[in-house]
Amino acid sequence: MGARAGVGALGLVLLAILVFLAVSSWSRQPAAAKPSIQPINFPHSLHVQTYKIDCQYCHSDARRSEYAGLPSVARCMGCHKIAGAALPEVKKLAEYYARGEPIPWVRVNKLPEFTYFPHKAHLRANVKCQTCHGPVETMTTFGAVTGPRLTNDLLNLVGLRPAPPPLTMGWCIDCHRRQNATADTHAPLDCVTCHH
Repeated sequence: MGARAGVGALGLVLLAILVFLAVSSWSRQPAAAKPSIQPINFPHSLHVQTYKIDCQYCHSDARRSEYAGLPSVARCMGCHKIAGAALPEVKKLAEYYARGEPIPWVRVNKLPEFTYFPHKAHLRANVKCQTCHGPVETMTTFGAVTGPRLTNDLLNLVGLRPAPPPLTMGWCIDCHRRQNATADTHAPLDCVTCHH
């Protein structure tokens, strides 16, 4: 009877640990990037594919900062005073411009606050925007599903190694390792590169 109680207690402890890991994993703040309703519908596909506008024209801070940044309303109006001025979404843009207000874009990509991601280092290493952000040039609404996932955590827990979701630490490390092995680069693998 004593052995049975010991096994039962051990099973209960293991179950409690699994439940704790699942709940803590599930409740973590993920690096969420989901399509969201924006104040102005901005079709990346039209701007990139049709008009051949480079990512860095609008996201000019990417080459000198950790943040890619968003264009000012004045930059948008540089083209849209003439191009598409009669379109409803461009009229919304013109209203922000006339009021001197920035567009209140809803943030899509957000990494945890304890991480540092320098866009400029990746641009200098000739990493294309699509490597991390997906085929933005085909998107009418930008969005992606990223961050820790409970299923991945549980599969790792039982010894399986699923591919890590995009924009997670494992995904970034795998990319750095791949670049170091195949492209003869020196992508850093030490913790302080991304964590402060």
